Amino acid sequence: MWLQVRMYLLLGVMFAIVFGLVSGVARYAGVTNFYFYLVFAIGMIILQYMIGPKIIEWTMKIRYVTEKEEPKLHKMIDELAKKAGIPKPKVAVSDWHVPNAFAFGRSIRDGRVCATRGIMNTLTEKELKAVMGHEISHIKNRDVTIITLLSVVPMLCWFAAQSFLWSRNRENQGGAVAIGVGALVLYFVTNLLVLYGSRIREYYADKGSVQLGNDPHELASALYKLVYGSAKASKQELKHVEGCRAFFANDPAHAEIDIKELKAIDSDMSGTIDRHELSALRDKSIKLSKGEKIMEIFTTHPNMLKRIKHLSHLQKRD
Repeated sequence: MWLQVRMYLLLGVMFAIVFGLVSGVARYAGVTNFYFYLVFAIGMIILQYMIGPKIIEWTMKIRYVTEKEEPKLHKMIDELAKKAGIPKPKVAVSDWHVPNAFAFGRSIRDGRVCATRGIMNTLTEKELKAVMGHEISHIKNRDVTIITLLSVVPMLCWFAAQSFLWSRNRENQGGAVAIGVGALVLYFVTNLLVLYGSRIREYYADKGSVQLGNDPHELASALYKLVYGSAKASKQELKHVEGCRAFFANDPAHAEIDIKELKAIDSDMSGTIDRHELSALRDKSIKLSKGEKIMEIFTTHPNMLKRIKHLSHLQKRD
């Protein structure tokens, strides 16, 4: 419930910023010019929204597979989609060895779920199902649409800053500069808020996977393995998926840092996080360094230790 409240508050704050920015522009200077950028920004978002899936398909070398080619994966996604009450998404596979999965598409009816060969070769069936439940929850929660809408705000702020900082309106040069500087500040602030919204959506999708019947420790163990697999991946492989990592179940770029923290949870050094290890984490306090807290502010995914701690509270007590 608190996750939902935070998301609603974030949406309220973001659109209050838009209202304030538009009001300020209309009151002080350059209204016509700003409206041009407003239309341009909305047009760019619509274009991104329409062609985004094609860009992801091309970048990740996605291939849509039939039930005959991948019967287990199809069955898994079909069952989860029915439980979630959404149309079955298109099922795709990427031949990249970096273990991960992601959901994308323009809407619930246009949902698409992709698993890399790396994740299919790394996880157990239950762990993979837990990750797929996370991705199905992203589709059910309309996360792609929400993050796209949120992304409009920093774009508007950026165009407003560009317009007014280099305004040629000499009659009100001071007012134009003030608006431009304010818009530039809002650009950086709203970018951070978009990242914050993305991190909330990850927590929410984790919870959604559990609500679809997956055990929290299976998802925790899967995330642990994804982190470990990403930490072993070559720099060339990680560089290739750089543009799509915001869609992934975890952020491969932070894998080397995450794995150091997560090893402490794997008390028996089995390479997995079992039910008892996850339950034990629930009653422990976790402390992040200032550097880790600052780093998290600039990421699309929550700190992995915090994320698995959140899963521990979804685990039923033994």
